[in-house]
Amino acid sequence: MSFGGFNDNQHPAPMADINVTPMVDVMLVLLVIFIISAPLFTHALKLDLPTAASAPAPEKPTTVSVAIDAAGKLYWQDQPVDKTTLNLRLAEAASRQPQPEVQLRADKSTRYEIIADVMSAAQTNGLGKIGFVTDPKPGPEKK
Repeated sequence: MSFGGFNDNQHPAPMADINVTPMVDVMLVLLVIFIISAPLFTHALKLDLPTAASAPAPEKPTTVSVAIDAAGKLYWQDQPVDKTTLNLRLAEAASRQPQPEVQLRADKSTRYEIIADVMSAAQTNGLGKIGFVTDPKPGPEKK
């Protein structure tokens, strides 16, 4: 009984070649399986979807910036205004569709009475959306 292949010399030695035939057979079988099953993965349903018209997306409302400094001076879009002009501009802004949002920026030392007057003027003229703009607090410093 001989192990290790056919040798011309009579020394029994282990076989040094790798037999790749079984690996090639397995690969060919897998290739055939993938070729047969690939069309099944790309199957799609044919549907006749209904068509419908929709309204255009609503416009994003613009924002109006009203600022109040520490002395109580009013600014419309960073331009100085007085109370009469502010009321006129608020009324004009309220007539726009969609109505803009009023962003109120006030100095931290501004008297609350002035802020309340501006808020009241905006609501009196028909503007319902009022937002307060603040500066974020600085977080603890990381080392």
